[in-house]
Amino acid sequence: MKKAGLIAAAFIAGMILLANTGHIIGLAISAAILYFAFKGFMKTDSTGKKILWAIVGFIALCASASNLPAIIGLAAFYALIKIVKSLKGTKQEREHRSDDPFVNFESQWSEINKSK
Repeated sequence: MKKAGLIAAAFIAGMILLANTGHIIGLAISAAILYFAFKGFMKTDSTGKKILWAIVGFIALCASASNLPAIIGLAAFYALIKIVKSLKGTKQEREHRSDDPFVNFESQWSEINKSK
């Protein structure tokens, strides 16, 4: 039952991520423009260029603010990563556990030998 819930949550997170992909790309582009505008503003000494870089930076800041739904997409991406890791962990636990008593004995015997 837990696995089915995780798969359903992964599906929902994937759909949210796909729906917000455009916003994420827009946020990345506007953040890059904002970064370069800030760097250009700090490097220049000319007043005219400072005004130009400030205008470019303000426009990029407004574009970044308009792509605010990208944060929801990034949160869905993070949740999807955690869910996939959780599903892989449960798969590895199932493979590691065995009903064969000799497998458990050998693993315990190797632990005892390591401690000596």
